[in-house]
Amino acid sequence: MTATAVDVKQRILASNQLAATDLREMFRKSGTLVTNLISSPGSGKTTLLEVTVAALREGYRVGALEGDIATELDADRLRRMGIPARQILTGGACHLDARQVIRALEEEVAAFKNLDFLFVENVGNLICPTSYDLGEDFKIVLLSVTEGDDKPFKYPGIFSKASVTVITKADLLPHVRFDLDAVREKVSTLNPKGRLLVVSAQTGEGIVAWLRLLEQELEMKRNPPI
Repeated sequence: MTATAVDVKQRILASNQLAATDLREMFRKSGTLVTNLISSPGSGKTTLLEVTVAALREGYRVGALEGDIATELDADRLRRMGIPARQILTGGACHLDARQVIRALEEEVAAFKNLDFLFVENVGNLICPTSYDLGEDFKIVLLSVTEGDDKPFKYPGIFSKASVTVITKADLLPHVRFDLDAVREKVSTLNPKGRLLVVSAQTGEGIVAWLRLLEQELEMKRNPPI
């Protein structure tokens, strides 16, 4: 049974990788920077995206794909901000896959054409989404200060793969037990080349640095260093 399960998983991941490769080539041609946001439920992904969209929408073409088990609530929040946002309902699955992304984009081709930024908000889970490439430029893991500072070592897979770790809800730091220095050290141990930002969507702390990172990554994608 174990060997069969492993073989099935390998076939699923191989099929997903083929679809992700097609997506990555499409995004390369369009010059779209694609980020895959991964976190536990309630970390503040959608709230951070609302702040991000508000800052970027005047100068850039921005879109979002929202992964969830049920409801259109997250996509509705972003659509109200005037950007194309498509909800992908998994019906119980704990992650998005590349084929779901392809179908979502094909169903609204005009709305998602020639974007500067495409944000993919994955299903709230720190384990399952880690293994699935969605054709993104890089993964971003969010960790709210209310979750505890032990998460990086408890879920090393995503913290070692994510190019960027975003600590959210920084305005609550004075009110919770959360050792920020310890988290920095753990993340650095798991991913020495990774970047870490500390933000608060409520106070604006760290948002300028977050936006600068996104804009710099878009510029590098479109004009890679020789």
